[in-house]
Amino acid sequence: MSKLTIKEIILLGMTNFALYVGAGNIIFPPILGLQAGTNVFPAAIGFLITGVGLPVIAAVAMARLGGSMEKLCEPIGAKAGFLAVAVCFLSIGPLFAIPRTATVAYELAIKPFVSEDTNLLPGYSVFYFIIALIFALYPAKILDTVGKILSPIKIAALLILCVTAFVLAPSEPVDPQAEFVTGAFTLGFVNGYLTLDTLASLAFSIIIVNAIRSHGVTEVRPVTKYAIISGCLAGLGLAFIYVCLFKLGNESFTLAPKATNGAEVLSGYVNYAYGTFGNIFLAILIIAACMVTAIGLICACSSYFENVWPIKYRTYAIIFAVVSCGIANFGLTTLINISVPALISVYPMFIVLVMTSFIRDYFKNQRLVIAPVAALALVFGLNDGIEAAGFNILPDSVKAMLPMYDNDLSWLVPCIVLCVIMYFVDRAKSTKAEAA
Repeated sequence: MSKLTIKEIILLGMTNFALYVGAGNIIFPPILGLQAGTNVFPAAIGFLITGVGLPVIAAVAMARLGGSMEKLCEPIGAKAGFLAVAVCFLSIGPLFAIPRTATVAYELAIKPFVSEDTNLLPGYSVFYFIIALIFALYPAKILDTVGKILSPIKIAALLILCVTAFVLAPSEPVDPQAEFVTGAFTLGFVNGYLTLDTLASLAFSIIIVNAIRSHGVTEVRPVTKYAIISGCLAGLGLAFIYVCLFKLGNESFTLAPKATNGAEVLSGYVNYAYGTFGNIFLAILIIAACMVTAIGLICACSSYFENVWPIKYRTYAIIFAVVSCGIANFGLTTLINISVPALISVYPMFIVLVMTSFIRDYFKNQRLVIAPVAALALVFGLNDGIEAAGFNILPDSVKAMLPMYDNDLSWLVPCIVLCVIMYFVDRAKSTKAEAA
């Protein structure tokens, strides 16, 4: 039985961490920190619970299942499981998340250096996806390519930014803005939930498990152990970066008093700290962050679909890169408007599948218990997604009766209640069957 060295374990954790941290993760904490003001602590705690806690839990769950999303979805049946997994990979892959990495990088790293009338997005997106594809064509080498080349660049840039955040504080925290006066924890919780890193964990687990196996570790127990260690290391890295970025935003009010997004806060801060070099520094950070995430998602999606339809991995990688390149040219605003409702719709169902994977062995009939709960989560998720798209289905009187409806968490309490009910139904049926 082969073992990973300490160096390989650290490199694996760095790779996992780098896969998670895209531009969205870097942008959310600064604006939350700025707007939360003196209420930054509860906002940060809420964000860390859903922005770090859930993704790590998902990574651990997938490690226990050998990185197999089919096993994760077994309790809802083969057909429903296939549709769920396909929707997940297409959503966090070529339809939304992959092209969004290119557009975010363009908006933050390229556009500030060109005139407003110049549109370099088509040419830039082609170059961007050629580079991403070159790395993605060699999935067995991702631990070496991403881990040894792109991850250090990304992590070094983030560390420089984090150290600077602790050394340079442009201003003191101000009073919390608007909803942050009384709802800082909830807003932090929801924004961490909307980073969608839990879905990303499901996809990235395939990459991590394959990377471990490519180093000669093939037995289930050590693969699971190393995958869990990798997920925990990535979680610690995420938590550290988020805390630093919250501090950065929290003390940057004088630099960006009218900021509406984290990009404006970051841009103002790096310009304050490093001058013109700061803009170049931010560009390198954003491009590296987005590129690593794009590579990881292309690898994960191609690996999954290679096992579904008999088409070679490299063919899928090329197809997904080309499709992503084309969709990226719709622009960031259009992509966000379309992707957010779609992703919000499927997110609750996958959280249910992840969380119940830890307790499914206590059920006599896993499908009887888990399938109805997952279906209920999907129904609530679809409603939230439709509402995020600007359409209201439920009357206000019904919304008022649902706990945490305004936070896109209205599914949580009903799903917990239904899970408890179905557990006792399962027990009663099994007892009756044994008595017969």
